[in-house]
Amino acid sequence: MGKLVSTIFVTLDGVYQAPGGPEEDTRDGFQQGGWSFPYADDDFGRFVTGVFDRVGAFLLGRFTYDIFASYWPKVTDPDDPIAGPLNGLPKYVPSATLTDPGWSGTTVLRGDLAKEVTALKERTDGELQLHGSGALARSLLGLGLVDTVHLLTFPVVLGAGRRFFADGIVPTAFRRTGGSVTASGVSIQSYDVAGRPEYGTFALPEED
Repeated sequence: MGKLVSTIFVTLDGVYQAPGGPEEDTRDGFQQGGWSFPYADDDFGRFVTGVFDRVGAFLLGRFTYDIFASYWPKVTDPDDPIAGPLNGLPKYVPSATLTDPGWSGTTVLRGDLAKEVTALKERTDGELQLHGSGALARSLLGLGLVDTVHLLTFPVVLGAGRRFFADGIVPTAFRRTGGSVTASGVSIQSYDVAGRPEYGTFALPEED
């Protein structure tokens, strides 16, 4: 069975909305899109390229799919380490409203999310990768279907925007499997999902 791997960019205050450009996602009046751009150095590029080297198929939320579909098909170099896989490999989009996707290789998932994604993992050679797609990633974490999270934390605080680990997310424990910090200060940490949190106390024992 393939692994479901989520790669997500967040700020220090947990915002994942619109890292790539000013017009990418202006929902809720968000005006700070493009916040990841100043930190995109060679270290960052090497990590992202390495992630795409392991992909077998993509699972994308509807909003992220629309953003990707408006850009990546225009990058026609088949040897491009990002565009090549995105344009050539299968893409799956859970959506009740996407009816006629124009991006080649796209399949719309309309059934039960847990069953559909479980079946995808079983038949995907390589990683089934989820990029961005914060709402979908949270849902899949809650369903216990995410195996690995690459969390890239950028050294910036925005004070507004949609948070990835929002209130109400299913409590989840992680086990760190690796990480690094780029020259521009992006903390790249990889975690495997490790079930539910455990709890304890630092309180001193009561005396008899």
